[in-house]
Amino acid sequence: KRTYNAKIIGTDPSTDLALLKIEEKGLPFAAYGNSDAVKVGEWVLAVGNPFNLTSTVTAGIVSAKARNIHILPDQKFPIESFIQTDAAVNPGNSGGALVNTNGELVGINAAIASNTGSYSGYSFAIPVNMVKKVVNDLMEFGNVQRGFIGVSIRDIDAEFAKEKKITKLDGVYVSGLTDGGSAEEAGIKEGDVITKINDINIKSSPELQEQVGRYRPGDKIN
Repeated sequence: KRTYNAKIIGTDPSTDLALLKIEEKGLPFAAYGNSDAVKVGEWVLAVGNPFNLTSTVTAGIVSAKARNIHILPDQKFPIESFIQTDAAVNPGNSGGALVNTNGELVGINAAIASNTGSYSGYSFAIPVNMVKKVVNDLMEFGNVQRGFIGVSIRDIDAEFAKEKKITKLDGVYVSGLTDGGSAEEAGIKEGDVITKINDINIKSSPELQEQVGRYRPGDKIN
């Protein structure tokens, strides 16, 4: 029942996130969860203020991870790797919490797929591990320090796998390299398939972009 003026500390249009600051002490806060550990089929709750209804909670399940819905077309290198749920999210929910059944923050509600502008079964949240990285960068530097490995990539489907004689459909195909980039330097070649970043399995291009996007220039990854 209070109102505050917030100061913008920094924004990151490529992930559609911003960091705001208000002058207040002793406020309660949500604990970070781990979005990598979120499983398809898991129950989640969306918290927000849809249609100016203060503190509304809706429940749903995770139906997919690493969804790209092309809502940031004007960004040169957008990171769209959303958690998709069927928890009802409506105008006013954006920026609200997506939490697991332990009440841990696993995502920030960001978008819906709808022909009418109202919820129709598909809502999308930015994974909290990406949020954590962006928030830390905005606090420390005022902007986001984003790493690139220097590859052109494409997803692998059955037809493409047959054409290239690839036996597995997991991973992301390297279709080109940036001259003098980290990937070239590390010995990655055109035609390679990236299946993991550190210990995280990679099944699609959005997953690769999300994982690499969590690191800063100069960081080392396997």
